[in-house]
Amino acid sequence: MTAFDQLSEPIRKYIRDKKWESLRPIQEAAIQRIIPTDNNYILISRTASGKTEAAFLPILSKVNFKETGVKVLYISPLIALINDQFIRVESLCEYLDVPVTKWHGEASKGAKDRLLKSPEGIVLITPESLEAMFANKPYNIQHLFSGLEYIVIDEIHSFLGSDRGTHLQSLLNRLQRINTKKFSVVGLSATVSDVNQYQELKSFLGDPDRTKIIRDTTPKPINAVFKYFGGTVEELPLALLKDLYVKTRDSKVLIFPNARGRVEEVAVKLKQISERVGGHKNYFSHHSSVDKDTREYVEFFAKNSTLQNFCISCTSTLELGIDIGNVDEVVQIDATHSIASLIQRVGRSGRREGKASNLFLYATGKWSLLQSLACWLLYKENYIEPIPVNNKPYDVLVHQILSMVKGSSGISIPQLLNEIQVNLTFSNIETEAIEEIITHLIGIDFLEKVGNEVIIGIEGESVVNTKDFYSLFETPVFFKVSGNGVKIGELPLSPQIRPNENIYLSAKIWSIIDIDYQTKKIEVIPAMDGKKPMFFGDPADIAYKIREKMLEILISKEKYDFLEEAAQDIINLLRKEFSIFTINDFKKERPLLNSNENLTFYSFTGSKINRTLHFLFKNFGVKSVLSDTDSSFEIEDCTSSEFISILKNKMMSKDVNMLLIELLEELPGTIDFSKWGKYLPLPYQAALLAEKYFDFEGCDTYFEHLIVVENNL
Repeated sequence: MTAFDQLSEPIRKYIRDKKWESLRPIQEAAIQRIIPTDNNYILISRTASGKTEAAFLPILSKVNFKETGVKVLYISPLIALINDQFIRVESLCEYLDVPVTKWHGEASKGAKDRLLKSPEGIVLITPESLEAMFANKPYNIQHLFSGLEYIVIDEIHSFLGSDRGTHLQSLLNRLQRINTKKFSVVGLSATVSDVNQYQELKSFLGDPDRTKIIRDTTPKPINAVFKYFGGTVEELPLALLKDLYVKTRDSKVLIFPNARGRVEEVAVKLKQISERVGGHKNYFSHHSSVDKDTREYVEFFAKNSTLQNFCISCTSTLELGIDIGNVDEVVQIDATHSIASLIQRVGRSGRREGKASNLFLYATGKWSLLQSLACWLLYKENYIEPIPVNNKPYDVLVHQILSMVKGSSGISIPQLLNEIQVNLTFSNIETEAIEEIITHLIGIDFLEKVGNEVIIGIEGESVVNTKDFYSLFETPVFFKVSGNGVKIGELPLSPQIRPNENIYLSAKIWSIIDIDYQTKKIEVIPAMDGKKPMFFGDPADIAYKIREKMLEILISKEKYDFLEEAAQDIINLLRKEFSIFTINDFKKERPLLNSNENLTFYSFTGSKINRTLHFLFKNFGVKSVLSDTDSSFEIEDCTSSEFISILKNKMMSKDVNMLLIELLEELPGTIDFSKWGKYLPLPYQAALLAEKYFDFEGCDTYFEHLIVVENNL
C-alpha cells in the first residue's frame, strides 16, 4: 500500500484539490511510519520540504477527533510561527471539520472561550502560554488536554540545549501526568544533520527507545560567495553597502546582520541608496522591537509579492520557519555564531523544487571572515555544534517549584517532592538537593509554610504574579517608541537611549526628544541632523570545533573558489602572520607570540573554555586580557617559560567549587545569565556556573593535549 493510500479520504481529497503532483520524500516516510505505530518521531528535513504536512497528514488521518477533548497540541517557539502555521493547519482541517485554535497572548479571547466550553480538535500554543495555564488555571489543563494523542513540536532544535528546552521537557512531563494514556510526540527540525546528536534528540522526549528519527537526506545545491570589505564596529563601509545594493536590487532578499542596530542600519542605508538611484522602495527591517503590525505587514508583503522585489534586513525572527514565500538570496553580514543558525538562514532561499540556495557573505573584519569560512567548511562536512546537556538544571527547578506551588494554591512538601521526582527532567537531581532548594526558597520568602503545606510567600508573590514569570529567558525592559502619536516599535533600555540621540527603528532614523521613565515611553521625530545612530550587539558563544577549524585554515595552503579576491587576500595575510609558528597539529598545538616582553596566547578554543581559562589565569595571579574575537589572551607581567609552566601544571589543582563561591560572593551578577539561578543557595549557583557558564571538564581535556608553540623570531 502506498503512503497516499494510507491517508484518510478527506486528506486524499485535500491533496487532489491542491493539485500536488506527488508527496515529498519526508511526507512519504512519515506517513508510512506514523500511521501504523505509536512511536515518537523526529522529522529532519531542510527548510520548505513539507515537514508540517509530513506530521499532520498522517496524524489527521489517524486520530479520532469525534472523541471529546483536544487531540493534538502543536507547540511552537514563536507566536509569529503559530499565526503562520495556523493558516496551513486550518486549511487541512477544513476537510475533516476539525476546529483549530490559537492559544497565546495575542490570540482571540472568543476562540479560547469556545474551546474551554467545548474542548476539541487541535490547539497551537507556545511553552510560555502552556506554563501560564499550569500556574494560573491548572483545571483548564486537565479539562483541555487530558485526552491528548499527539504533540507536534515545531523547530525542536531551537529548544535543545537551552533553559527554554529544559522548561518544555518539564511541561511535557507534567502534561503526561494528567493524561489518561500515553501520547506520542512528533518533532520537526531542519538543522540536525549530525548523527551524534540523534541520541540527545531522543533523550529530549524522555523515551529514547520509543523515539525514531526520520531524515530526508536529499541534497540541496548551495551557491556561496564570500566578500570582504574592511570596516569598523560603529559603521558598515559604504563600499560594502553599494556592492550589496547592486547584488540584491533585482532580487527577493533576506539580509542577516548580527545585531538589531545593524539590521536597522542596513535597511536605512540600502533604502537611501535605492531612493537616490530610482530603485524600488521595498526595504524593510524585521526584528522583535519593530511594531507587531509592521512586522506582520512585512511578512504579508513578502509572501504575496510575486512581481515586486524586496529586501528584508532581519534578526533571527526570520530564521525559523515563518513562511514569507520565495526568496532568491540570503545575505549574511559577518560570521554567524553557530553552524545551526547558518543552515537555517541559507535554507530560506531556493525554496522551489530544483532551485539552488544562494548565499552572499560579507565580512568586515579579518577574524570574522576566518570564522565565517570555518563555519561554512564545517557545514559542508555536515558538522553541527553538539547540544549542551544540563543534567542538573537547578535554575529551571526553582521556576517549576514555584509554578507547581502556585498552580496548587497550597501543596504539602512530600507531595511537591513527589511531583518533582516523577518529572524526568529533574531525575538527576538528588532528593537532598531538592529539599535544600525548597528550604532556601522558604528562607527567602519565595515560599511560605502554612501548617503541613507550602504556599507562595510574600517575596514570591511579586515574582510569580507577573507576565515575566512564564518564560525561562530574561526579558529586558522595553520602552514604547512613538512619533506624533503613532507607535513605531519598542527598544530595550541601553546607553544610547537618551534625549537628542539618534536611533534606528523600523528602517528609519529617529531623533529622541523625550523619555518618560515612569510610563516607559520614548517620543521621537524623524532625524534631520545627519548624526549617526549608535547600536550595540550581544556577543554569543562560539563552539570549540569552529575555533579549531579556524586554526586548521591558517596552517593550510588551500584556496577556496567561493572566496572573492579581496577575501582570499585577507586569508593569505592571516596565514602569513601565523607563518612564524611551526604548527603541524591543529588539534593540539597552539601559538604563543613572544614579542618585546609581551605575550599573546592564541587558544583557538570555544568561548566557554576561554572564559574558564581567563578565570583560572586570574586565580593563579596571571594578568590577562581576553579577546573573544580572535580567541587570544594578552598576558601581562609573565615570561613565556613561567606561562608555559603554569599551563603545564594544568591549573586545576585548586578547589574549583570554592573559587566559584568566592566569585559569586564578590560579583553576584555573574549568575545573571540565568534568570532563575540567583534564587538558588550559593553552592547550587556555583554548580550552575560550572555547568553552563564555564567548562572545567573541557578545559582539563584541553590542557591534557595542549602543546604550546612559540614563534620562530
